[in-house]
Amino acid sequence: MVTHDSTSTSPTPQMGPGELTALARRLRARADSVLMRDQPEQQRDLRAAAAVIDQLLQLHAEIRTTAAVTDGLTRLLDIVGGA
Repeated sequence: MVTHDSTSTSPTPQMGPGELTALARRLRARADSVLMRDQPEQQRDLRAAAAVIDQLLQLHAEIRTTAAVTDGLTRLLDIVGGA
């Protein structure tokens, strides 16, 4: 019996914060374009997708900041002898 291992697939390239910001900007521009005026549902969907991307980017930045602070605290605790 042959089983397929899901790990044999190649990894999907990840988008960086700059690319995600540009994508959100393009989604908003498309929603605001003349072509979407007669499609309010798609406008709302595009704006919602852009807002979700912005929220994820903000969360990503907060996580990175928290991780940096936590790492700094860990190093300081190590210097003073641990907790």
